[in-house]
Amino acid sequence: MAIASTVFSLLSTPASAANWFKLLNEPPTSHALAIYGYLGPTYTYTGGTAAANGQVPLANLIAPQFTSHNSFSMLYARLMARGMINKHISYFLGIEFGNNLYVSPDGKYIPKIINAAATFSYIPGVRIAAGVMAPPGSEAAMEGYMDYQFTGFSVVSAQLMLQPYYNPSPLTSYTPNGNGGFLVPSSDYQGIDPFRNTGVEATDWFRNGPWQFAYGAFVGNYGPPLASNESNGPFVAGRIQESYIFGGHGPFRSDITGFLWYQHANPLFNGHTYSLSRSGLGLTYMQNFMHPWGRWVKFEYMRGSGMITGPAAFNETANMPPVLYEPSVYPGSSNTANGYYVGGGLFVTHRLEVDMRYDRYDLLPNIPAQNRVFKTWAVGFQYHFTPLTRVLVDYYIRGLDIPHIDAIPPAGRGLAESISHAFDNEISVQAIIGF
Repeated sequence: MAIASTVFSLLSTPASAANWFKLLNEPPTSHALAIYGYLGPTYTYTGGTAAANGQVPLANLIAPQFTSHNSFSMLYARLMARGMINKHISYFLGIEFGNNLYVSPDGKYIPKIINAAATFSYIPGVRIAAGVMAPPGSEAAMEGYMDYQFTGFSVVSAQLMLQPYYNPSPLTSYTPNGNGGFLVPSSDYQGIDPFRNTGVEATDWFRNGPWQFAYGAFVGNYGPPLASNESNGPFVAGRIQESYIFGGHGPFRSDITGFLWYQHANPLFNGHTYSLSRSGLGLTYMQNFMHPWGRWVKFEYMRGSGMITGPAAFNETANMPPVLYEPSVYPGSSNTANGYYVGGGLFVTHRLEVDMRYDRYDLLPNIPAQNRVFKTWAVGFQYHFTPLTRVLVDYYIRGLDIPHIDAIPPAGRGLAESISHAFDNEISVQAIIGF
Protein backbone atom coordinates (compact mmCIF):
# COMPACT_ATOMS: atom_id res chain seq x y z
CA MET A 1 0.00 0.00 0.00
CA ALA A 2 1.40 3.41 -0.99
CA ILE A 3 0.54 4.98 2.34
CA ALA A 4 3.37 7.49 2.73
CA SER A 5 3.21 8.89 -0.80
CA THR A 6 -0.53 9.36 -0.60
CA VAL A 7 -0.36 11.14 2.75
CA PHE A 8 2.41 13.45 1.54
CA SER A 9 0.70 14.29 -1.72
CA LEU A 10 -2.87 14.72 -0.53
CA LEU A 11 -2.84 15.95 3.05
CA SER A 12 0.12 18.25 3.39
CA THR A 13 -0.88 20.72 0.72
CA PRO A 14 -0.26 24.35 1.69
CA ALA A 15 -3.17 26.78 1.73
CA SER A 16 -2.45 27.87 -1.82
CA ALA A 17 -3.83 27.95 -5.31
CA ALA A 18 -3.77 24.17 -5.53
CA ASN A 19 -6.24 22.46 -7.84
CA TRP A 20 -8.66 21.04 -5.29
CA PHE A 21 -10.80 19.41 -7.95
CA LYS A 22 -7.82 17.24 -8.88
CA LEU A 23 -6.69 16.57 -5.32
CA LEU A 24 -10.19 15.49 -4.26
CA ASN A 25 -11.00 13.37 -7.31
CA GLU A 26 -7.72 11.86 -8.50
CA PRO A 27 -5.63 9.74 -6.11
CA PRO A 28 -1.90 10.52 -6.34
CA THR A 29 -1.20 6.80 -6.47
CA SER A 30 -2.35 4.04 -8.83
CA HIS A 31 -2.48 1.49 -5.99
CA ALA A 32 -5.77 -0.15 -5.06
CA LEU A 33 -5.59 0.91 -1.41
CA ALA A 34 -3.83 3.62 0.56
CA ILE A 35 -4.71 4.15 4.22
CA TYR A 36 -3.77 7.29 6.10
CA GLY A 37 -5.10 9.82 8.59
CA TYR A 38 -4.29 12.65 10.93
CA LEU A 39 -4.85 13.87 14.48
CA GLY A 40 -5.53 17.42 15.66
CA PRO A 41 -5.11 17.77 19.44
CA THR A 42 -6.11 21.34 20.32
CA TYR A 43 -5.97 23.56 23.40
CA THR A 44 -8.18 26.68 23.45
CA TYR A 45 -8.56 29.40 26.07
CA THR A 46 -10.81 32.44 26.36
CA GLY A 47 -11.30 34.63 29.41
CA GLY A 48 -14.79 33.31 30.11
CA THR A 49 -16.17 36.83 30.61
CA ALA A 50 -19.85 36.95 31.55
CA ALA A 51 -22.49 39.32 30.21
CA ALA A 52 -24.70 41.59 32.33
CA ASN A 53 -27.04 38.70 33.23
CA GLY A 54 -24.17 36.78 34.83
CA GLN A 55 -24.05 34.16 32.05
CA VAL A 56 -21.06 33.48 29.82
CA PRO A 57 -21.92 33.95 26.12
CA LEU A 58 -21.51 30.88 23.91
CA ALA A 59 -18.87 32.82 21.96
CA ASN A 60 -16.64 32.60 25.06
CA LEU A 61 -17.17 28.86 25.53
CA ILE A 62 -15.43 26.06 23.63
CA ALA A 63 -17.31 23.96 21.08
CA PRO A 64 -18.79 21.42 20.84
CA GLN A 65 -19.82 21.01 24.51
CA PHE A 66 -19.91 24.77 25.32
CA THR A 67 -19.35 24.13 29.02
CA SER A 68 -15.88 25.60 29.55
CA HIS A 69 -13.72 28.52 28.42
CA ASN A 70 -10.54 26.48 28.88
CA SER A 71 -10.44 23.19 27.00
CA PHE A 72 -8.15 20.53 25.56
CA SER A 73 -9.64 18.06 23.10
CA MET A 74 -8.90 15.95 20.04
CA LEU A 75 -10.54 18.33 17.60
CA TYR A 76 -9.76 16.19 14.55
CA ALA A 77 -9.12 12.45 14.29
CA ARG A 78 -9.68 11.23 10.79
CA LEU A 79 -9.04 7.88 9.12
CA MET A 80 -9.17 7.71 5.33
CA ALA A 81 -8.69 5.33 2.45
CA ARG A 82 -8.18 6.04 -1.26
CA GLY A 83 -7.32 4.00 -4.28
CA MET A 84 -7.92 2.97 -7.88
CA ILE A 85 -10.35 0.17 -8.70
CA ASN A 86 -9.17 0.32 -12.31
CA LYS A 87 -7.62 3.03 -14.48
CA HIS A 88 -10.99 4.78 -14.81
CA ILE A 89 -12.52 4.42 -11.32
CA SER A 90 -11.16 5.76 -8.03
CA TYR A 91 -12.69 6.00 -4.55
CA PHE A 92 -12.34 8.12 -1.41
CA LEU A 93 -13.54 7.00 2.04
CA GLY A 94 -13.15 8.88 5.32
CA ILE A 95 -14.44 8.67 8.91
CA GLU A 96 -14.20 11.49 11.43
CA PHE A 97 -13.59 10.53 15.08
CA GLY A 98 -12.69 13.97 16.45
CA ASN A 99 -14.51 15.99 19.09
CA ASN A 100 -16.14 18.68 16.94
CA LEU A 101 -19.57 20.00 15.95
CA TYR A 102 -19.96 17.39 13.20
CA VAL A 103 -19.28 14.36 15.39
CA SER A 104 -20.76 15.80 18.61
CA PRO A 105 -23.49 18.22 17.46
CA ASP A 106 -25.53 17.97 20.67
CA GLY A 107 -22.84 16.74 23.06
CA LYS A 108 -23.37 13.09 22.06
CA TYR A 109 -20.23 11.62 20.51
CA ILE A 110 -20.91 9.52 17.38
CA PRO A 111 -18.10 9.04 14.76
CA LYS A 112 -19.40 9.80 11.28
CA ILE A 113 -18.54 9.27 7.64
CA ILE A 114 -17.03 12.43 6.14
CA ASN A 115 -16.22 11.12 2.64
CA ALA A 116 -17.69 8.22 0.66
CA ALA A 117 -17.41 8.84 -3.07
CA ALA A 118 -16.27 7.24 -6.32
CA THR A 119 -14.96 9.10 -9.39
CA PHE A 120 -15.42 7.80 -12.95
CA SER A 121 -13.14 9.13 -15.71
CA TYR A 122 -14.41 7.33 -18.82
CA ILE A 123 -15.47 10.50 -20.69
CA PRO A 124 -12.73 12.88 -21.90
CA GLY A 125 -13.23 16.33 -20.40
CA VAL A 126 -15.74 15.19 -17.78
CA ARG A 127 -15.04 13.20 -14.63
CA ILE A 128 -18.15 12.08 -12.76
CA ALA A 129 -18.02 11.73 -8.96
CA ALA A 130 -20.90 10.36 -6.89
CA GLY A 131 -21.42 9.98 -3.14
CA VAL A 132 -20.61 12.10 -0.07
CA MET A 133 -18.06 14.74 -1.03
CA ALA A 134 -17.06 18.38 -0.78
CA PRO A 135 -19.18 20.20 -3.38
CA PRO A 136 -17.77 23.16 -5.33
CA GLY A 137 -17.68 26.17 -3.05
CA SER A 138 -15.48 28.42 -0.96
CA GLU A 139 -11.77 27.81 -0.53
CA ALA A 140 -12.12 26.84 3.14
CA ALA A 141 -14.84 24.33 2.25
CA MET A 142 -12.76 22.56 -0.41
CA GLU A 143 -9.23 22.50 0.97
CA GLY A 144 -8.13 19.76 3.37
CA TYR A 145 -7.96 20.28 7.12
CA MET A 146 -4.21 19.67 7.03
CA ASP A 147 -3.88 22.73 4.84
CA TYR A 148 -5.39 25.42 7.05
CA GLN A 149 -3.00 28.13 8.19
CA PHE A 150 -4.94 28.76 11.43
CA THR A 151 -6.51 26.64 14.16
CA GLY A 152 -10.00 27.98 13.37
CA PHE A 153 -12.05 29.06 10.38
CA SER A 154 -12.71 32.70 9.63
CA VAL A 155 -16.05 33.80 11.11
CA VAL A 156 -17.55 34.48 7.70
CA SER A 157 -16.62 30.98 6.48
CA ALA A 158 -17.99 29.30 9.60
CA GLN A 159 -21.24 31.28 9.75
CA LEU A 160 -22.14 31.13 6.06
CA MET A 161 -20.77 27.73 5.04
CA LEU A 162 -21.11 25.50 8.14
CA GLN A 163 -24.87 25.78 7.91
CA PRO A 164 -26.84 24.14 10.77
CA TYR A 165 -29.53 21.62 9.87
CA TYR A 166 -32.90 21.52 11.64
CA ASN A 167 -35.94 19.27 11.52
CA PRO A 168 -37.64 20.43 8.29
CA SER A 169 -41.14 19.46 9.46
CA PRO A 170 -41.39 19.70 13.27
CA LEU A 171 -44.42 18.30 15.09
CA THR A 172 -44.94 21.74 16.62
CA SER A 173 -44.28 24.77 14.42
CA TYR A 174 -41.26 26.85 15.36
CA THR A 175 -41.99 29.98 17.39
CA PRO A 176 -41.57 33.37 15.65
CA ASN A 177 -38.97 35.57 17.32
CA GLY A 178 -40.68 38.85 16.40
CA ASN A 179 -38.04 39.94 13.86
CA GLY A 180 -38.88 37.77 10.88
CA GLY A 181 -37.13 34.68 12.23
CA PHE A 182 -38.05 31.51 14.09
CA LEU A 183 -36.63 30.06 17.31
CA VAL A 184 -35.47 26.45 16.97
CA PRO A 185 -35.30 24.24 20.11
CA SER A 186 -32.31 21.95 20.61
CA SER A 187 -34.51 18.86 20.14
CA ASP A 188 -34.89 19.77 16.45
CA TYR A 189 -31.20 20.38 15.81
CA GLN A 190 -29.67 17.88 13.32
CA GLY A 191 -26.04 18.98 13.26
CA ILE A 192 -24.01 21.09 10.85
CA ASP A 193 -23.05 20.92 7.21
CA PRO A 194 -19.43 19.67 7.46
CA PHE A 195 -18.55 21.10 4.03
CA ARG A 196 -20.00 17.86 2.64
CA ASN A 197 -23.13 16.92 0.70
CA THR A 198 -24.47 13.81 -1.00
CA GLY A 199 -24.81 14.03 -4.75
CA VAL A 200 -23.16 13.87 -8.18
CA GLU A 201 -20.42 16.15 -9.51
CA ALA A 202 -19.05 16.73 -13.01
CA THR A 203 -15.51 18.10 -12.95
CA ASP A 204 -12.23 18.28 -14.86
CA TRP A 205 -9.15 20.42 -15.42
CA PHE A 206 -7.16 21.47 -18.49
CA ARG A 207 -3.56 22.66 -18.85
CA ASN A 208 -2.36 25.07 -21.55
CA GLY A 209 1.26 26.00 -20.96
CA PRO A 210 1.48 27.76 -17.56
CA TRP A 211 -2.31 28.21 -17.46
CA GLN A 212 -4.78 25.75 -15.98
CA PHE A 213 -8.58 25.94 -16.02
CA ALA A 214 -10.73 23.80 -13.69
CA TYR A 215 -14.44 23.50 -13.12
CA GLY A 216 -16.95 21.62 -11.01
CA ALA A 217 -20.77 21.37 -11.14
CA PHE A 218 -22.72 19.54 -8.44
CA VAL A 219 -26.32 18.38 -7.99
CA GLY A 220 -27.42 16.70 -4.77
CA ASN A 221 -29.27 16.76 -1.49
CA TYR A 222 -29.30 19.61 1.01
CA GLY A 223 -29.29 17.86 4.35
CA PRO A 224 -27.14 15.79 6.70
CA PRO A 225 -24.77 13.50 4.73
CA LEU A 226 -25.99 9.90 4.40
CA ALA A 227 -29.40 10.85 5.86
CA SER A 228 -31.68 10.69 2.82
CA ASN A 229 -34.70 10.25 5.09
CA GLU A 230 -33.97 13.74 6.48
CA SER A 231 -33.67 15.50 3.14
CA ASN A 232 -34.00 19.26 3.38
CA GLY A 233 -34.43 19.74 -0.37
CA PRO A 234 -32.35 19.93 -3.58
CA PHE A 235 -28.89 21.49 -3.71
CA VAL A 236 -26.78 22.72 -6.66
CA ALA A 237 -23.27 24.18 -6.68
CA GLY A 238 -20.61 25.25 -9.15
CA ARG A 239 -17.13 26.72 -9.26
CA ILE A 240 -14.71 27.82 -11.97
CA GLN A 241 -11.08 28.76 -11.48
CA GLU A 242 -8.09 29.82 -13.55
CA SER A 243 -4.51 29.31 -12.39
CA TYR A 244 -1.16 30.59 -13.56
CA ILE A 245 1.52 28.12 -12.53
CA PHE A 246 4.98 29.55 -11.85
CA GLY A 247 6.59 26.16 -11.34
CA GLY A 248 6.42 22.81 -9.64
CA HIS A 249 3.53 20.41 -9.69
CA GLY A 250 0.94 18.79 -7.47
CA PRO A 251 -0.03 20.31 -4.12
CA PHE A 252 3.27 22.16 -3.62
CA ARG A 253 3.36 24.02 -6.92
CA SER A 254 3.90 27.79 -6.95
CA ASP A 255 0.89 29.47 -8.52
CA ILE A 256 -1.81 32.10 -8.40
CA THR A 257 -5.51 31.29 -8.80
CA GLY A 258 -8.67 33.29 -9.21
CA PHE A 259 -12.02 31.61 -8.58
CA LEU A 260 -15.80 32.14 -8.61
CA TRP A 261 -18.37 29.89 -6.95
CA TYR A 262 -22.12 29.65 -6.32
CA GLN A 263 -24.40 27.40 -4.26
CA HIS A 264 -28.19 27.27 -4.07
CA ALA A 265 -30.66 25.13 -2.14
CA ASN A 266 -34.40 25.04 -1.54
CA PRO A 267 -34.50 23.73 2.03
CA LEU A 268 -37.63 22.63 3.79
CA PHE A 269 -38.08 24.51 7.04
CA ASN A 270 -41.06 24.68 9.39
CA GLY A 271 -43.12 22.76 6.83
CA HIS A 272 -42.39 25.20 3.97
CA THR A 273 -39.86 25.48 1.15
CA TYR A 274 -37.48 28.43 1.20
CA SER A 275 -34.45 29.65 -0.73
CA LEU A 276 -30.79 29.59 0.39
CA SER A 277 -27.98 30.99 -1.74
CA ARG A 278 -24.27 31.41 -1.14
CA SER A 279 -21.70 32.86 -3.56
CA GLY A 280 -18.16 34.13 -3.53
CA LEU A 281 -14.99 35.03 -5.36
CA GLY A 282 -11.37 35.05 -4.38
CA LEU A 283 -7.68 35.00 -5.18
CA THR A 284 -4.93 32.80 -3.77
CA TYR A 285 -1.17 32.96 -4.23
CA MET A 286 1.62 30.67 -3.04
CA GLN A 287 5.34 30.38 -3.73
CA ASN A 288 8.16 28.30 -2.25
CA PHE A 289 6.37 26.33 0.45
CA MET A 290 8.75 25.35 3.29
CA HIS A 291 11.58 27.45 1.88
CA PRO A 292 13.00 30.62 3.48
CA TRP A 293 10.89 33.60 2.40
CA GLY A 294 8.22 31.34 0.97
CA ARG A 295 4.91 33.16 1.15
CA TRP A 296 1.19 32.94 0.61
CA VAL A 297 -1.67 35.43 0.28
CA LYS A 298 -5.38 34.69 0.22
CA PHE A 299 -8.51 36.81 -0.19
CA GLU A 300 -12.14 35.73 -0.45
CA TYR A 301 -15.43 37.62 -0.41
CA MET A 302 -18.68 35.74 0.10
CA ARG A 303 -22.35 36.58 0.35
CA GLY A 304 -25.42 34.77 1.59
CA SER A 305 -29.08 35.43 0.85
CA GLY A 306 -32.36 33.77 1.74
CA MET A 307 -32.11 31.50 4.77
CA ILE A 308 -29.66 32.92 7.33
CA THR A 309 -29.04 31.58 10.85
CA GLY A 310 -28.34 33.78 13.86
CA PRO A 311 -26.50 31.83 16.57
CA ALA A 312 -27.85 31.56 20.10
CA ALA A 313 -26.33 33.86 22.72
CA PHE A 314 -26.25 31.59 25.80
CA ASN A 315 -26.72 28.10 27.14
CA GLU A 316 -30.18 27.49 28.57
CA THR A 317 -30.64 28.32 32.25
CA ALA A 318 -33.67 28.55 34.55
CA ASN A 319 -36.05 31.41 33.83
CA MET A 320 -34.11 32.48 30.72
CA PRO A 321 -36.35 33.40 27.75
CA PRO A 322 -35.92 31.11 24.69
CA VAL A 323 -34.85 34.03 22.50
CA LEU A 324 -31.54 34.04 24.40
CA TYR A 325 -30.68 30.33 24.21
CA GLU A 326 -32.29 29.10 20.99
CA PRO A 327 -30.82 29.93 17.56
CA SER A 328 -32.95 32.08 15.27
CA VAL A 329 -33.44 31.04 11.66
CA TYR A 330 -34.43 33.78 9.20
CA PRO A 331 -35.81 31.98 6.13
CA GLY A 332 -37.16 34.93 4.11
CA SER A 333 -35.75 35.66 0.65
CA SER A 334 -34.86 39.28 1.57
CA ASN A 335 -32.37 38.26 4.27
CA THR A 336 -28.68 38.76 3.57
CA ALA A 337 -25.24 38.37 5.13
CA ASN A 338 -21.80 39.05 3.70
CA GLY A 339 -18.16 39.27 4.58
CA TYR A 340 -14.59 38.62 3.60
CA TYR A 341 -11.21 37.52 4.87
CA VAL A 342 -7.71 38.44 3.80
CA GLY A 343 -4.58 36.76 5.08
CA GLY A 344 -0.95 36.07 4.38
CA GLY A 345 2.02 34.17 5.66
CA LEU A 346 5.81 34.12 5.38
CA PHE A 347 8.37 31.38 6.01
CA VAL A 348 11.10 32.99 8.13
CA THR A 349 13.04 29.75 7.86
CA HIS A 350 12.16 26.54 6.06
CA ARG A 351 10.34 25.38 9.21
CA LEU A 352 9.06 28.55 10.93
CA GLU A 353 6.09 30.35 9.40
CA VAL A 354 4.35 33.53 10.63
CA ASP A 355 0.75 34.28 9.59
CA MET A 356 -1.89 36.98 9.89
CA ARG A 357 -5.55 37.17 8.88
CA TYR A 358 -8.41 39.64 9.18
CA ASP A 359 -12.03 38.70 8.64
CA ARG A 360 -15.28 40.61 8.78
CA TYR A 361 -18.81 39.20 8.83
CA ASP A 362 -21.92 41.39 8.50
CA LEU A 363 -24.93 39.41 9.75
CA LEU A 364 -28.45 40.44 8.68
CA PRO A 365 -27.85 44.06 7.63
CA ASN A 366 -31.45 44.04 6.31
CA ILE A 367 -32.86 43.71 9.88
CA PRO A 368 -31.44 46.62 11.93
CA ALA A 369 -32.32 45.15 15.34
CA GLN A 370 -30.57 41.86 14.49
CA ASN A 371 -27.62 43.31 12.58
CA ARG A 372 -24.27 42.30 14.07
CA VAL A 373 -20.76 42.78 12.65
CA PHE A 374 -18.03 40.34 13.68
CA LYS A 375 -14.43 41.53 13.27
CA THR A 376 -11.50 39.23 13.98
CA TRP A 377 -7.73 39.53 13.71
CA ALA A 378 -5.73 36.31 13.86
CA VAL A 379 -1.98 36.36 14.46
CA GLY A 380 0.02 33.17 14.73
CA PHE A 381 2.94 31.04 13.76
CA GLN A 382 3.51 27.49 12.65
CA TYR A 383 6.50 25.25 13.15
CA HIS A 384 6.73 22.56 10.47
CA PHE A 385 8.58 19.44 11.63
CA THR A 386 7.78 17.78 8.31
CA PRO A 387 5.23 18.54 5.59
CA LEU A 388 2.91 16.22 7.53
CA THR A 389 3.48 17.36 11.10
CA ARG A 390 3.37 20.87 12.51
CA VAL A 391 2.36 22.96 15.53
CA LEU A 392 0.19 26.06 15.25
CA VAL A 393 -0.10 28.81 17.86
CA ASP A 394 -2.74 31.49 17.19
CA TYR A 395 -4.07 34.54 19.01
CA TYR A 396 -7.48 35.86 17.97
CA ILE A 397 -8.51 39.46 18.67
CA ARG A 398 -12.30 39.34 18.47
CA GLY A 399 -14.86 42.10 18.31
CA LEU A 400 -18.63 42.35 17.92
CA ASP A 401 -20.30 45.57 16.81
CA ILE A 402 -24.01 46.49 16.98
CA PRO A 403 -24.49 49.06 14.19
CA HIS A 404 -28.11 49.91 15.06
CA ILE A 405 -28.33 49.73 18.83
CA ASP A 406 -31.31 52.16 18.78
CA ALA A 407 -33.33 49.62 16.77
CA ILE A 408 -33.27 47.22 19.73
CA PRO A 409 -36.13 47.75 22.22
CA PRO A 410 -34.88 49.66 25.30
CA ALA A 411 -35.41 46.67 27.62
CA GLY A 412 -32.95 44.58 25.62
CA ARG A 413 -30.25 47.11 24.77
CA GLY A 414 -28.24 46.75 27.95
CA LEU A 415 -27.86 42.99 27.63
CA ALA A 416 -27.08 43.22 23.91
CA GLU A 417 -24.31 45.75 24.58
CA SER A 418 -22.92 43.68 27.43
CA ILE A 419 -22.67 40.63 25.16
CA SER A 420 -20.75 42.73 22.66
CA HIS A 421 -18.41 44.05 25.35
CA ALA A 422 -17.92 40.56 26.83
CA PHE A 423 -16.40 39.10 23.65
CA ASP A 424 -13.05 37.70 24.77
CA ASN A 425 -9.90 37.30 22.77
CA GLU A 426 -8.78 33.72 22.29
CA ILE A 427 -5.55 31.74 22.23
CA SER A 428 -5.35 28.35 20.57
CA VAL A 429 -2.57 25.81 20.22
CA GLN A 430 -2.94 22.88 17.84
CA ALA A 431 -0.78 20.05 16.55
CA ILE A 432 -1.42 18.45 13.16
CA ILE A 433 -0.01 14.94 13.14
CA GLY A 434 -0.24 12.93 9.94
CA PHE A 435 0.16 9.18 9.86
